[in-house]
Amino acid sequence: MNRNFEPSDSGFMTIRQMRDAFGVTARTLRFYEAKGLISPERRGTRRRYSHRDRARLTLILKGKRLGFALDTIGELLGLYDGGVGKLQQLRTALPLAEARLAEMQGEMASLKAAIDEISGDIEHARATLSDTKAA
Repeated sequence: MNRNFEPSDSGFMTIRQMRDAFGVTARTLRFYEAKGLISPERRGTRRRYSHRDRARLTLILKGKRLGFALDTIGELLGLYDGGVGKLQQLRTALPLAEARLAEMQGEMASLKAAIDEISGDIEHARATLSDTKAA
C-alpha cells in the first residue's frame, strides 16, 4: 500500500485516501454510503473511513467485479452485521457464488465459440486474399 493510502494514526482514512487506495471516485463512495453499504464517521462535512468501511468496500468491489447486484451485496453484508456471523454469510453466499460461476462458465463457452468462429473466418479471408494475389 502506498504511504498516501495508509490510514492516519487514528486508523481512519479520508475520502481522498479511500478514492486513491481503491481506485474509485468520491461519487462512488458517497453512493455506497447513501445505499447504506458503508458508513463513514462524519466530522462536520468531512468523512472518516474506518477499517470496517475499508473491509466492506473491498467486499463491495469484489462483489461488483463478480457480477453481483448491489442489493445482493448489501444483503450479504447485512447478514454479518445482523449478528448471524460469518458462517451464515457463507451459507447464503455459497449458492449465489456457485450460480454465478456456472453463469460465467456458460458465458466463457459462448465467447470461446465466437472466438473460434471469427478466427476461422479470418483464416478463410486471408487464404482467399492470398489466392487472389497469386492469380
